[in-house]
Amino acid sequence: MRSKKMTWWIISAITISLIIGIIIGNMISGRSFGRKLFLTSNNKINVILDIINEDYVDPVNMKDITEGAIRNIINELDPHSTYIPDSDLPGINDDMDGYFGGIGVDYFLYKDTIVIMNLTHGGPSSQAGLLPGDRIITVNDSIFTGPDITEEKILKTLRGPIDSPVKLGIRRNFSDPLIEYTINRSEILMTTVKAAYEVEKGIGFIKIYDKFSHTTYDEFVQAMTKLVSMGCTSFIIDLRTNSGGSYDAAIKIINEFLPAGRMIVYAEGKSFPRIESISDGSGNLPDNQLVILMDQMSASASEIVAGAIQDNDRGLIIGRRSFGKGLVQNQIELSDGSAVRLTIARYYTPSGRNIQRKYELGKSVAYNQDWLNQFNNGESFYEDSLKIDTTEVYKTTHGRTVYGNGGIIPDIFIPVDTAHISNYYISLENKAIFNRFAFEYSDKHRIILSKFKDYPSMLAYLKTQLRLEDIVRYAEENGVKKRTFQINRSANQILTTTFACILSNFFGDDVFYHVYLSNDPVIARAVQAIRKGEAYPQAVAAMKYKN
Repeated sequence: MRSKKMTWWIISAITISLIIGIIIGNMISGRSFGRKLFLTSNNKINVILDIINEDYVDPVNMKDITEGAIRNIINELDPHSTYIPDSDLPGINDDMDGYFGGIGVDYFLYKDTIVIMNLTHGGPSSQAGLLPGDRIITVNDSIFTGPDITEEKILKTLRGPIDSPVKLGIRRNFSDPLIEYTINRSEILMTTVKAAYEVEKGIGFIKIYDKFSHTTYDEFVQAMTKLVSMGCTSFIIDLRTNSGGSYDAAIKIINEFLPAGRMIVYAEGKSFPRIESISDGSGNLPDNQLVILMDQMSASASEIVAGAIQDNDRGLIIGRRSFGKGLVQNQIELSDGSAVRLTIARYYTPSGRNIQRKYELGKSVAYNQDWLNQFNNGESFYEDSLKIDTTEVYKTTHGRTVYGNGGIIPDIFIPVDTAHISNYYISLENKAIFNRFAFEYSDKHRIILSKFKDYPSMLAYLKTQLRLEDIVRYAEENGVKKRTFQINRSANQILTTTFACILSNFFGDDVFYHVYLSNDPVIARAVQAIRKGEAYPQAVAAMKYKN
């Protein structure tokens, strides 16, 4: 009897389990089938993410999965469309706006400690009494030194909303105790015009470094005003290593050099109606000699400037082929603090050429490798190694031939300087030997060096004190092997760069570039062209630079 009863319970349990299984299966099947009914090409990704979130066997971080999915989608587009996470957007916006909330210091991260190199004149740190050479030891009563201190962490900590306070513990001259300062952050301009000086009598030089921001045009006007007041009538604008940025800033700068009614640039795309930028005649320098310097890292807004100047036969382009970015991006900010920077149009120079290098959708790695291959193929060293798409031929205002689909080809090609720049010198730059040596020397001799009121007198003093052997020994102690032949070949440039880095610690970027570029062959050729009158609009149109 007991055996029959047990058998009946087993059969019942199995039957109930089957029924429950069928019900659950039908529920799951029903849920999946229900989703198929609402599935379209536009909501497929959302549906899949919902299924993962609700049905996946283990808990997952849906934010990470979503972020990864977005990146992968954007990566299937052109090489310049990009997704910007919420953590990166504030810094990127600061770069474009040209200002941020900060304490107004230039610093150097030395042996896990932030050392103040220079202070913004009239900035909050200067007004509070901080001095060059001060070490930041604590921030808001917490230790802020050690191996975990990174550039990213420094920026996130020292920057913040304008008028917000930050408390710093400062060590000065290695003395204790710490000096405490509470500093209210203020608006700090991120200058992009790094240098403006008279490179030779009557010839002004302007360096627009790294990017174009929304403040670049105003900085440029101030620099031009300074140079004109010094008596400069011809100008060299250095856009080497400038990756671009503000489209509007580039257009305003070009407008300064063109007569009224000249095409500057136009842009159009599938959902972007053609927009043309035309010079309005308000520029102050429509006839002066003008030279634009470019290299393989000059891109975007830099190429808009060079393309407009070249196509209007307004000035000379000297240097090397530019990067080749002819796409326009629009930054679309999302409610969670992230953004998509999406390509919405192509821009065209006045002759009608688009200088974008060829690419395939979703193949950014190959696109970037192609750019690197230009170096390996000798393009930076030999003009006849330039690969030009001769199917894309255009004419400037006065009939000179220019080409599309591959950056701006300079009017005068200058190869990479191999006479003074050796592999040893490059190793010193890559390992930041120049900056580190300059900091230690400046810090050790700060009392003496601070007495110099101008950079020529300090430079003369440094030339009597510093020897090449001092730098070579320091480099060897910091991992750069001594190479006698290469050291002798680069000796003059090694000393020049070291002097420039030391001087910049006391006199800023303007002096750095004045000294650092004193032997630059590209600038030398630009000066030569101006001396010979080759950079006047009529001389460019007649191609006198070819004679």
